[in-house]
Amino acid sequence: MEKPIEDHLPPYRVRPRFQVVTEDDFRQVEDKISKALDEESAPCTGRVNPGYITLYLPVVEQHYWSPQLSITMDETAEGTLLRGLYGPRPAVWTMFVFFYALLGFAILVIGIIGMANLSLEKSGAILWLVPLLVVAFLSLYLVAFFGQKAGHDQMVTLHQFLEESTGLNIDREHQEEAEKIAT
Repeated sequence: MEKPIEDHLPPYRVRPRFQVVTEDDFRQVEDKISKALDEESAPCTGRVNPGYITLYLPVVEQHYWSPQLSITMDETAEGTLLRGLYGPRPAVWTMFVFFYALLGFAILVIGIIGMANLSLEKSGAILWLVPLLVVAFLSLYLVAFFGQKAGHDQMVTLHQFLEESTGLNIDREHQEEAEKIAT
């Protein structure tokens, strides 16, 4: 009987994160994850570097919205602190940041031109573009949000792989703690 999917990842966060402390040192954590990745039945692939791990789905299962899990490890007095961040692949993230910056810059330039025209007692009709650009900005955010929803099941797969390979239980409490620290 297949184990039911336990989903305790927040579906409403753009880039969910967590942090958890394990008694293992970071070499043991790296070894556990490396061994799990080497198994034929491993549901994901990844790279294990000293102090840093990246997990993602096999290429044949990836789609545009497929997430990846980036984990950094730091030694502490209690053991090893694992910090995880779920997010899109770097190319997707860069594209969204580019479009956000482009729209923000366009709003700024149009706002300056429109206000300058109004101060010169000319037509400020160009300012009607600002609400359209704001709608485009919000639409881009919604596209990213629904894209994350499309990749949520794959994010759960990455999360379960990490929990099973390390023997950790990373629940919402660990995620909320990391969110507080990040903000």
